[in-house]
Amino acid sequence: MLFRWFRDRRRAAVRARPFPPAWQAILRRRFAHWHRLSEADRRELLGHIAVFLAEKRFEGCNGLTVTDEMRVLVAAQACLLLLHRDTDYFPGCPAVLLYPAAFARLVRTTGPGGVVHEGITAMAGESWNGLYAPASGGPVVLAWTDVQRGAQQPDDGRNVVLHEFAHQLDGESGGMDGTPRLPTRTAYAEWARVMTAEYRQLLADIRAANPTLIDRYGAQNPSEFFAVLTEQFFEQSANLKARHPGLYQQLADFYRQDPANWHPADRLDDDAHDDTAHRGLAERGSLVACVPLAAHGPPLRPLPPAFARARPAWA
Repeated sequence: MLFRWFRDRRRAAVRARPFPPAWQAILRRRFAHWHRLSEADRRELLGHIAVFLAEKRFEGCNGLTVTDEMRVLVAAQACLLLLHRDTDYFPGCPAVLLYPAAFARLVRTTGPGGVVHEGITAMAGESWNGLYAPASGGPVVLAWTDVQRGAQQPDDGRNVVLHEFAHQLDGESGGMDGTPRLPTRTAYAEWARVMTAEYRQLLADIRAANPTLIDRYGAQNPSEFFAVLTEQFFEQSANLKARHPGLYQQLADFYRQDPANWHPADRLDDDAHDDTAHRGLAERGSLVACVPLAAHGPPLRPLPPAFARARPAWA
């Protein structure tokens, strides 16, 4: 209790400091969602960004030098998930590791008949909280090119920062099961009812080759389902609300936001990247034949086979 009092007092002092004008200029120039928010939400977001940057360590990998622009854009996107919520600042995440672009991982999966397949996959991001040891804490790892793209393209339904920090929220409940910490038993029951129906419908639509609004990457497991839905809740909110109203309402209740009623999204100039190359290399961790392995940062290791098969009770 005493620790929390000191922590809250320290954070209040951080939020009370003037926000650096250079950082705010970065938000106006490089963060498209900034222009969708109300003035009150912008003020709240600035306070969250300040606390996030005061508490999280940033490290560059593969020779990347971390700049203020990198730190501010990561923090701004992550802190969208904190607006209006009485919550902590991703307590399972002590650090953010940034690669210049997509980074390689060795992935091992078990197929029919117990046949084990291994391959190198190009990753845009990953959250270590719950990936290898649920609720134990761990860094978020991001590709800077994808962080930029997510900041500047607010309506394509893909945002690696929102996705990976949604995993952090998922892990706060004690496991990576697609259910973040909710306030009441009734809320858990309603979440389970809606998510079960929507997840099963996505699986059925994929089997039937039906078009889906929800990104099919979410069909991997309930944890990915929640992370994908978080991306689409903030980036394709009007369509999600129209086509999946019950699902949208669950997310609106959890995040305490209604992005379908925000100002319209406008893309900012994105002249720093080749989108074709991005989608060919790191679209949702697609397998590639040869990717230079990272020389620095988290060690290369396979994903545990159980992770791909994990299913919470609601699934």
